Amino acid sequence: MQALLDILGPEDPDRVLAESLDPRRLPRHIAVIMDGNGRWANRRNLPRAAGHKAGVEPVRMTVETCSRLGVEVLTLYAFSVENWKRPRAEVDTLWRLLRVYIRKELPELMRNGVRLRAIGRLEALPPAARRELLAAVEATSGNRRLLVNLAINYGGRTEIVDAVNAALANGDCAPITEDIVERYLYTAGLPDPDLVIRTSGEMRVSNFLLWQVAYSELYVTDTLWPDFRRSDLLQAIAEYQRRDRRFGGLRAPRAEIEEAAEAALGISSR
Repeated sequence: MQALLDILGPEDPDRVLAESLDPRRLPRHIAVIMDGNGRWANRRNLPRAAGHKAGVEPVRMTVETCSRLGVEVLTLYAFSVENWKRPRAEVDTLWRLLRVYIRKELPELMRNGVRLRAIGRLEALPPAARRELLAAVEATSGNRRLLVNLAINYGGRTEIVDAVNAALANGDCAPITEDIVERYLYTAGLPDPDLVIRTSGEMRVSNFLLWQVAYSELYVTDTLWPDFRRSDLLQAIAEYQRRDRRFGGLRAPRAEIEEAAEAALGISSR
């Protein structure tokens, strides 16, 4: 937390937001569905590629802010298995942007202690993009401050299928349990997301971390991804901290709740 305050001036509105957060209740894992690049471009009569380029700065800001806050894991939904259906020119632009981002940001990732990891069916990536991505993963492998998962050629359903097939291939199949599936997920060993942020106002998870977000807190903002700022991220975390996470349970012991209900009805089981 202090590392973030160190770069925010005393009159910066983001500092006020940051100081309002409880550093003991920060989410360990934040996942982001970065949506709205195309709409951002369309509203400005620009090609869709311009929206994807404009979306690079929010990625940089989100990574830096999470690193300075002390968040352990950040997962960014960069390219889904369904995105191959988009026009070829747009898809090619996305791969070029990935390579440019990695080259430009690698020194900053190293300075901020960020470890990069890629999850998804990486074997289907264009060879040049895959080589550059895996080289950055290797270069940052010793960093320990923040783990950034780039979900690339990723789909929640394909992840579960891949996990089950891997379990079967390794003989873990009698019977398949939740623990076995989790052992073979792309995110094996990581905490499930505490907070999932979706930009652009769409109220769906879009095949993202379907297994892992079972009890995640969802935060949806109408802000398009290229317009997403540090204040938006801090507001999402503040909202997360206002929520009561019960994971399907009850806040108070069941006996206490039943007694309160009986008292309200004027009855007693005793």
